[in-house]
Amino acid sequence: MSGAGPHPLVERARRLAADVLVPDAERIDQEGVPASHLDAVRRSGLLGLHAPEAYGGAAAPAAVARETAEILAGACCSTWFVQTQHHTPVTTLAAADRPVRERLLRPLAGGTLLAGVAYSYLRAFPRVVVRATQERGGWRFDGRVPWYTGWGLNDVFMLGALTEAGEVLFGFAEARAQPGLRPSAPLRLAALAASRTVALDLDGLWLPEDAVALRVPYEEWAAADRARTANTSPAVFGVARAALGVLAESGDPQAARTARALGARLERVRSAAYALTDDPATHERVEERLAVKTDAYAVLSAATTAAVVAGGGRAMGLDNRAQRLAREGLFLQVQGQTADVRAAQLAALAPPS
Repeated sequence: MSGAGPHPLVERARRLAADVLVPDAERIDQEGVPASHLDAVRRSGLLGLHAPEAYGGAAAPAAVARETAEILAGACCSTWFVQTQHHTPVTTLAAADRPVRERLLRPLAGGTLLAGVAYSYLRAFPRVVVRATQERGGWRFDGRVPWYTGWGLNDVFMLGALTEAGEVLFGFAEARAQPGLRPSAPLRLAALAASRTVALDLDGLWLPEDAVALRVPYEEWAAADRARTANTSPAVFGVARAALGVLAESGDPQAARTARALGARLERVRSAAYALTDDPATHERVEERLAVKTDAYAVLSAATTAAVVAGGGRAMGLDNRAQRLAREGLFLQVQGQTADVRAAQLAALAPPS
């Protein structure tokens, strides 16, 4: 941050974390993210982080967006995960020269609407999970979305599909049960079950042409996605820092020494990760990005495990902070995972021959 002090959105994220998220994090982990948490996020202005100023957004620098993500994830990873879905629709609309931008971008930037996403299954190509077919002046969607986060909290969502021409198509739909769209019961998850995650069955969901935000060849979309997912999520550093805080505050001198050593390692990896993220050559140095990402995962795993070890038997309780952070750490190791990321992780975990 500059010498003028933290960015106002960073200050708001800190207040939100201290006043709302941290005090209730263990309870929310078991009961689910309430609408009131998302209302607090809306009021904070954080939903407009990435939106252009012309549409009421903050157009915040990348460093500010990363710091706010670290703060929210370290405070309550479930709340962070629900609201982080919102930012991809915002950036997609900001880059779109289509009617849907004028209809949705301003209310999304201002927090009047909260958006979710459904598109990670596009990475299964050439297997088609959700298909979009032209029909009646719009698009028909068929298939099964295996993972949709924020059901019952989001107002709209960005739905991805493959067309018969081998294109990626993103369209916006209302986040509610409707003809052609049926949600499952909430999925039973080992971590972040509070995020209200369901599957969506699509059987002829129809969206008009003016709901489409993006339509590009699969190869073009996949190249950008591979470059983006090779970077380390700020949430990894946020949860790791929270775990190191638990460790440092345990009252055990050895735990405090471990926290200091892991903290120094975490800062080195964090600096390397963000330097690579800021490299303008987005599609280059992918192997280096993946190597740093696996290093970050290793520190995250060590930090959350150390917090559990320091907590002893108490850390096995589901209402224990170290336990929650350990499960959140496991979740982050597979969140946004691609084949390249998985291969790099497994290679890093393999013992030397």
